[in-house]
Amino acid sequence: MNYKIKKIINKKKKYKIVCLTAYSKKIAEIVDKHADIVLVGDSLGSVLYNYNTTRKVTLEMMLEHTKSVRMGVKKSLLVIDLPYNTYRNKSEALKNSKIAIKETRCDAVKVEGGVRVQHIVRHLVQNKIPVMGHIGLTPQTIKGKFKSVGKTEREKKKLIKDAKALETSGAFAIVLECTYSDISKKISNLVKIPTIGIGSSVYCDGQVLVTDDILGLTDAKIKFVKKYVNIKKVINSAILKFKHEVKSKKYPTKKYSY
Repeated sequence: MNYKIKKIINKKKKYKIVCLTAYSKKIAEIVDKHADIVLVGDSLGSVLYNYNTTRKVTLEMMLEHTKSVRMGVKKSLLVIDLPYNTYRNKSEALKNSKIAIKETRCDAVKVEGGVRVQHIVRHLVQNKIPVMGHIGLTPQTIKGKFKSVGKTEREKKKLIKDAKALETSGAFAIVLECTYSDISKKISNLVKIPTIGIGSSVYCDGQVLVTDDILGLTDAKIKFVKKYVNIKKVINSAILKFKHEVKSKKYPTKKYSY
């Protein structure tokens, strides 16, 4: 087992795990200084390409962005999302996972689903492909409006089954997206592998958010998104200064000319 993955597993119930997304080298370099896990998420579909669904994201897109991120990640565990329709069966999942790891030198892949994909997770792990699971709200397969999961007893039982299925199949961690606090706490106490929450309460073993969201680069109006800075204002201010200096002939001076 990869020593970085062992390190993540050993943080269970001891230290909170920090996970953030990155889609390019420059952002990855900064995130890598502070995160335990850097995720190249298929969220890049909406963040970078303005898609209304992650289903439009291709494996080729994921590979190119992960190659860039790899150049900026030195210490963190690097995980790549396998996009929609790239792990429909065991052979397809293994083939695409091998491509991802060979071409990007990432440390692990992430797949969405619980019981539904347990045979795929097991197959990947048996072939030495580390897997992070993802249950609760699963953007690749959800139909209709995004909503929280785990309010009804039926949903809670399904979430528990999904979490157990991923654990027994060999996943090293599970993302819990938009699951209610009580079930997030129960699952986190039930499984021996770390849970990484996104909109799923402080009871998870770690937290993940989209870096562009916390920087205020997106217009995401989602309950669990906290914006820690409005970087758009900073960018606007810099561009405005450049514009004024160009128009007033203050730029470029001799210092910035050959």
